[in-house]
Amino acid sequence: MTPLQRYLTELRDLHATGAAVPETSYYPVLSGLLDALGKSLKPGVRCVVHIASTGAGIPDIGLFTQEQFAQRDAREPQSGQPPARGVVEAKPPTDDVEKVAQSEQVAKYLTRYGAVLVTNYRDFLLVMRDAAGQPIHAERCTLAATAAEFWREAQNPNAFAATHEVPLTEMLTRVLLSNALVTQPRDVAWFLASYARDARHRVEHSSLAGLDSLRGALEEALGVKFNDAKGTHFFQSTLIQTLFYGVFSAWVLWHRERRPVNPSDRFDWRTSAFTLQVPVIGSLFHQLSDPHRLKPLGLDTILDRTAGVLNRVDRAAFFSSFDAGDAVQYFYEPFLESFDPELRKELGVWYTPREIVRYQVERIDRVLREELKIADGLADPSVYVLDPCCGTGAYLVEVLNRIERTLEEKGDAALLASDLKKAATGRVFGFELLPAPFVVAHLQVGLHLLRAGTTFADSERAGIYLTNTLTGWEPPDEAIKKRLQQLQLNFSELRDERDAADAVKRGKRILVVLGNPPYNAYAGTATEEEGDLVETYKGSYVDTEGKRRYRLNDPAARGGWGIRKFNLDELYARFFRIAERCIAEFSGSGVVCYISNFSYLAEPSFVIMRERLLASFDKIWIDCLNGDSRSTGKLTPEGKPDPSVFSTEYNREGIKKGTAVCTMVRRLDHQAGAAPVWFRDFWGQNKRAELLESLAKKDRASAYT
Repeated sequence: MTPLQRYLTELRDLHATGAAVPETSYYPVLSGLLDALGKSLKPGVRCVVHIASTGAGIPDIGLFTQEQFAQRDAREPQSGQPPARGVVEAKPPTDDVEKVAQSEQVAKYLTRYGAVLVTNYRDFLLVMRDAAGQPIHAERCTLAATAAEFWREAQNPNAFAATHEVPLTEMLTRVLLSNALVTQPRDVAWFLASYARDARHRVEHSSLAGLDSLRGALEEALGVKFNDAKGTHFFQSTLIQTLFYGVFSAWVLWHRERRPVNPSDRFDWRTSAFTLQVPVIGSLFHQLSDPHRLKPLGLDTILDRTAGVLNRVDRAAFFSSFDAGDAVQYFYEPFLESFDPELRKELGVWYTPREIVRYQVERIDRVLREELKIADGLADPSVYVLDPCCGTGAYLVEVLNRIERTLEEKGDAALLASDLKKAATGRVFGFELLPAPFVVAHLQVGLHLLRAGTTFADSERAGIYLTNTLTGWEPPDEAIKKRLQQLQLNFSELRDERDAADAVKRGKRILVVLGNPPYNAYAGTATEEEGDLVETYKGSYVDTEGKRRYRLNDPAARGGWGIRKFNLDELYARFFRIAERCIAEFSGSGVVCYISNFSYLAEPSFVIMRERLLASFDKIWIDCLNGDSRSTGKLTPEGKPDPSVFSTEYNREGIKKGTAVCTMVRRLDHQAGAAPVWFRDFWGQNKRAELLESLAKKDRASAYT
């Protein structure tokens, strides 16, 4: 039974006795609901009924944090402390909460405690003060318009709760945090995720035709299908993430324009420039927030409340952490974990630690200089870089960092900002399928350029594109062309975004492919547009009768191994194939550096993939980071802990699969035959630091076996 189901059931039963006093008899039920929600918070929040007066009267309920409760061995309780999260003023179900909110008693409570939840058990209204000190109605959630309707609906508490579970529990949880200081990226992420859940609930229960047309356009632009319940969920989650990251980005840019911080400044999501010079995001945002098209959703009200929370943030404290470098990453992951943990897990959205990112970028820079004889490495204007699964842009920003350091070392300070912007707009590319991290990636690159002393002009943008990396490498057939023509008519920004991404895929000589390929895929990916992407790794061929067959299942060709080809459908294998095609088949030379699942290193199903990589490249270095739960139980050979390198303070578990960094180089004078492979293991809890330390030792072949 959920907290709301229990709340409605207990109120119904008390009311049915005919002996309950309207208001006070229901206090325990209300405090039970708030206590149940407060348990999940850190610190927890607990109710105290009828707290002692501290000069403003006796509130019905005080909301205290766990720290305010004295230790069990304390001899004397702490007297006179105010409830940290405000108070509750409860009235009978027949009362009007708006009239109660205007009463002198609530005004006194507001002055003393800062936040008052006014309720008649069916209607909940949070009263706070704005920047000018005036009372405002910050939040409201109504279960029923009248007492009679409330008691009638409460006769079936489960059905009643199902309708209101998300909006009420989200609202009350935010109430329990209403007086909390908001200073850290994780705090802001939680509030935005809470409002996002409210917004998604409204979208899920709507039937607006405008959403159907947008759904079809996104399917066509991204090469995905939203056919079943999972697809619908993915679509709705995508829309809401786009909306809230548009607002978040607008707030960040708004802050940048108003430094130093003036506490009287107020952020308004309606008037802020949130597009980051990316028309497709502006178009998606407009589709969701245009009051004339989607007014029935009431999303404008939710965004107003979201802006209210952002205006509560201690910006000086928040942005001092934000500027440290990790804050954007530590903002996005907590948001998606709180907003949609199942989707986060399904899509493999994990924060890539900065040590890993830096190691890979430095390895690439060194290989470019030493193996391909490109003296300036990543800073050379001829080096085109692609992160085919860029997420929130960590690798792209680190590449720009490496370019910036090289230019500084060369003494090109006068042209540094200009050269950096040229790289960000024209040769450092990122592809991303999910709009939310796509927005954050643009934000991160824009902020990096701002710190370097330059910004994008109105006609400029970072080379980061909203696209399905696994499609678009070959010209479309006639059927796809017709669908794209319709897309141009309905959503020209989505068509333009797809065309720009396809121009990179087919027209740029990519010299570097790097990143952290996703381990899992959204099930609706349109494989028909992928063509025979990984058929090569499956040993696919067409026999004399025109039937497709696989060498892996041919006993005569493979010694009767009977290997199952479906293992090669793992998503990261497709990204290896994309990288191989880019470097070995299109560009003719270059570097690949991925951190990925390490199953391809030894599992039999990947034998042809290994053969292909050995034949396509001239040198291969493997940094095996282990940390696998299945093969080693996350233990070193000595039996000590061997966690995933993705374990962080926020995500201590990391991931279950073992990982490896694979660096491969192909020279223009490529030699036929199997490339030599250098291999080394990393074990234990300091693997990330050891990787970086190995850079200082120049990673000579002697470090490998």
